Amino acid sequence: MLKCRMINRLPYIFRRLLKPLVLGVAIFCPSYPSPAQEVVDIDAYFQQVLSTRGAGLARKTKPVDVRPAKVGEVIVTMIKGEGKETQSPPAQAGDMVVRNGCSGTGNEQFLVRAASFTRRYEGPIGPRAVDGWSPYRPRGIQMRFVVVAEQDREFAFIAPWGEKMVARPGDAIVQDPNNTRDTYRVAK
Repeated sequence: MLKCRMINRLPYIFRRLLKPLVLGVAIFCPSYPSPAQEVVDIDAYFQQVLSTRGAGLARKTKPVDVRPAKVGEVIVTMIKGEGKETQSPPAQAGDMVVRNGCSGTGNEQFLVRAASFTRRYEGPIGPRAVDGWSPYRPRGIQMRFVVVAEQDREFAFIAPWGEKMVARPGDAIVQDPNNTRDTYRVAK
């Protein structure tokens, strides 16, 4: 990798030519991973941030929309302005699809396994809509969270469902204190 001092010693014309070349290599050469491709151990990251900057406590309180998942259905979570955040493994019998009511992030959807759904949500709390979604209330399980700082830059980690998830500065990394494997990103 070229050092900035070395580049600055080159004649002006070479510096002008070298910058697009280096940028082109970084963009088109897969052997140069971007920071988001770097997969970090999310448990170690969470503990390190917890010990140096501390963590907050939060509860999900805003009602969500829920519908039964179809067996084999894969839910792709899309974040407004970012695109694909992650995708679920194929749904199993009893799994549910949850849709957050947050227009800022695009009312993203995600799969919740049957085994944890009743621990996290109660309802329905109202009638089923024509499109098949029913309102549910989060049970408000207290979760720990840390905020990704600017100096942490963008990075990736493996979510509990086995899919790579990208975290960016300003995002929250949320963790169930009773199950540290249950750690995921909440977009800022």
